[in-house]
Amino acid sequence: MAALAAADTPAPLGPAETAETAELSRALSRLLPGLETDSKLGRRRALEALQRELEAVQPGPSDAAGAAAFQGPWTRLLLPRLLRCLADPAEGCRALATHLLDLGLRRAARPHDALPHLLPALAARLAGSEVSMRPPAEPCEELRLALVQLLRLAVSLGGTALAPYLDDAVRVLRCTLLDPFAAVRRESCACATALARATPDHFHMQSESLVGPLMQTIAHQHWKVRVAVIEATGTVIQFGSGKSVDDVLSHLAQRLFDDVAQVRQAVTTVVGSWLLELRDRYSFFHKLIPLLLSSLDDELPEIRQSAAGLWEQIGQQWQKENEDDLKDKLDFATLPPPHYPLQENRPGLGCRELVFRNLSKILPGLCQDLTDWVVGTRVKAAQLLAVLLLHAEDHTTQHLELVLRALQHACADEEAAVVSSCTKSAELIGTFVSPEVFLKFTLSPLRKSPSASSLRVLAAVLRGCPREALQPHLSAVAMELAKAHICQASENKLYLEHLLLCVQALMAGGQEDCSTCSLPLLQVLLAILAISGTADLDRKVHETVGSLAELEGSDGPQDIYRKHMAALMEWVMASHGNWTVYSPELAQFCVLVSQTGPAVGEALHYVIPTLRTCLQPTRDPQMRLKLLSLLSKVLLRAQETVDSQGQLHAYLETLVTDILIPNLQWHAGRTAAAIRTAAVAALWALVSSGTLSAEQILEVQGALMPQMVTTLEEDSQMTRMLSCRIINLFLQTAGNRSEPEKLVKIYPELLKRLDDVSNEVRIAAAGTLTTWLKCVRNDDSKSSYQSTIQYLYKELLVYLDDPEPAIQDVVLEVLKEGSVLFPEILVQETEAVLHKHRSPAHCEQLLKHLQALVVAH
Repeated sequence: MAALAAADTPAPLGPAETAETAELSRALSRLLPGLETDSKLGRRRALEALQRELEAVQPGPSDAAGAAAFQGPWTRLLLPRLLRCLADPAEGCRALATHLLDLGLRRAARPHDALPHLLPALAARLAGSEVSMRPPAEPCEELRLALVQLLRLAVSLGGTALAPYLDDAVRVLRCTLLDPFAAVRRESCACATALARATPDHFHMQSESLVGPLMQTIAHQHWKVRVAVIEATGTVIQFGSGKSVDDVLSHLAQRLFDDVAQVRQAVTTVVGSWLLELRDRYSFFHKLIPLLLSSLDDELPEIRQSAAGLWEQIGQQWQKENEDDLKDKLDFATLPPPHYPLQENRPGLGCRELVFRNLSKILPGLCQDLTDWVVGTRVKAAQLLAVLLLHAEDHTTQHLELVLRALQHACADEEAAVVSSCTKSAELIGTFVSPEVFLKFTLSPLRKSPSASSLRVLAAVLRGCPREALQPHLSAVAMELAKAHICQASENKLYLEHLLLCVQALMAGGQEDCSTCSLPLLQVLLAILAISGTADLDRKVHETVGSLAELEGSDGPQDIYRKHMAALMEWVMASHGNWTVYSPELAQFCVLVSQTGPAVGEALHYVIPTLRTCLQPTRDPQMRLKLLSLLSKVLLRAQETVDSQGQLHAYLETLVTDILIPNLQWHAGRTAAAIRTAAVAALWALVSSGTLSAEQILEVQGALMPQMVTTLEEDSQMTRMLSCRIINLFLQTAGNRSEPEKLVKIYPELLKRLDDVSNEVRIAAAGTLTTWLKCVRNDDSKSSYQSTIQYLYKELLVYLDDPEPAIQDVVLEVLKEGSVLFPEILVQETEAVLHKHRSPAHCEQLLKHLQALVVAH
């Protein structure tokens, strides 16, 4: 302040000073004493008077004489006192002083002459003791903003003359960049930019000290501050030290995730300018290129266009700077690969070369980002990888192992955007890399440890591969997928969906060439059907089978199954001697038998022996239950399935003797009971399907009738009901050919079923008794049945008084049917119980029927 005190006394005018200067000096001298008064009001009035004086005579833009006349009084009289007023206790006085300093700097002919006094004064008010971290001496935020604006004015007016005072300016900015007032921070960023541009030869020595405060401010809550910091950082680094690039890259990368588009645009612009203009840009290409290329996938079209334009300029500039190195490639430009993605524009040579030459430095960090715990980072990394691979083209081959390993991990991500971008990257690998190479790295993980993500990557590279390149490898890939360790590796739906994607990708890439590998592809589809258990996936598989049939030239799914039925059966049956209910081959066999329609009728020589082996009583009970249910299912539609060729009768003895009868044998336990129920259901499906002639039914009746009489006692209602129906059918078929001694053994068991807990079983038993009576009526030796029939009449008459009307009705029909045998006996028995019934209505109906019958005879 000694310099300021020495300047208080007006110096005599020099000979060069004009009359205008002398007049201004005298006017100011009259007002200056008021600045020294102890009265705040007096100082304020003096400052206001000075303001009026300076604003009254403002020079024009070309008024050099007026500016020269103002320079002397400004420097000798006004500047020292105004600088002292910056520390005035009154806020209003400080504000007026700041305004007057602004006016003075703008009016003076040599504003840089004020810098030796102005910069230390501003540093004192705004920076204070930076080491102590105390708040600045100026407490008013509006005044701090005005002082920073004053500093910016001094920088713009001082230019290179500011270099000796760079320390003070930087010290001010280090503090104001962290000011609590957002407007001060924004103005400080603009000031830092101006300072860097004003002192390009000296700024690099101080630039690093501004990087720290800028990075502390880059995440400010006001987006305009963030934009200002990013723009200032761009200039500070541009005119400063290249070493600071590493200090700011991570912060700039974070701003690419900013919710405000202007912030992301600022990052794009700054990074693009560095790649074009930074002195040491070649050293930082591998760090800056990922930031710029990330903006190519920004959600805002304007940012994408800006990034694309900058990237094109960068590529052209680099290409021009390295023309000698690229001479051969420029002279003999290669055409785009024949199967270049249609939706993409091929980048220029310079852009492609830049990526290729820096790819080895970019990829390790990028692949690590694909596993980052932050979702946004993974999404950006996945998007960037696709952009890089589009530029790298066949140069990707050199880094294929690293990239595919990263993709296989990333394709298991829960974030759909990550998976989508990684799938696109895998498709690009298929487009640009030879199948001999990428199959080596995609099939190897599947052999070691199959996973859904590995299958997804394989499907994507296959989709991207051109047909002519893929054709020699179709069979090898299809056979690999059909191996048990892949197609049977998991029941997870996602795994099966991705396995299906691989088949579809092979079909899409191979087209008609897939006819050479349709069998292994069909094996994979069959394996998926056997495991899936979900309707939507089953539908997709059936559609794929239809598409495969079309590619092969078959007439639909049934035809392609028919062509390959023998091979499929041999593939499935290879281990049938060791099957359990959990064997995947069992599920595949069930799908083959149930889904292939008429084709299974041509493969009975495989199906029946397999059933015979697997349905022996010593085998897994759960497996037997499943196969018997399958047998029932296909026998119900026998003419459309197992008997489509009319050959089922040739296996009838095996079917009955070796398959059904062993499973009808009684064994203790619920599972055994369930097996007997399934066997009875299969037998009913067989005899009721209409595929067997009466003679064929008679062939098996002798062996099966005793079993059916036994199963009438089963705990299962379904078993009892079906047994009644089967016996009924057997009796209908036999007619008068039934042997009397065998007939007599049947009716007592049927009578027991009239007391069944299930009305359905009781009705079925009554219907069977009706058929039994018809068999007796047609027998020439019916007289030998008299005692049996009399006993049957007595038992049936009891049920004419049953609590269930339906049972009364059906028993009445049975008695009417049997009345023709011995009507007199039935009349006697009916009259004997008539008075015992709660309601004689049914007995009276029966008697009327008997009277009519006697009259008729």
